[in-house]
Amino acid sequence: MKNYHLTKKDDQWKLTAEGNERATKVFETKKEAIRKSAEYLKNNEGGSLKIHLENGKIQEERTYPLSSDPKKSKG
Repeated sequence: MKNYHLTKKDDQWKLTAEGNERATKVFETKKEAIRKSAEYLKNNEGGSLKIHLENGKIQEERTYPLSSDPKKSKG
């Protein structure tokens, strides 16, 4: 499963595969970035999405599709 990071640089949110320097997708807002990144992962091979705060710290991690989540807990 691939890992992706959603980070803010300058005035844009960027979806980048872990280990890559170039962004896979670029977005104007965080809300749009989360929605479209989820769609991208669901329509491709899936993966883990680490959503960062503007300061760079990880806010949360999501797995797409959900059935690929290695955790068996409800939360």
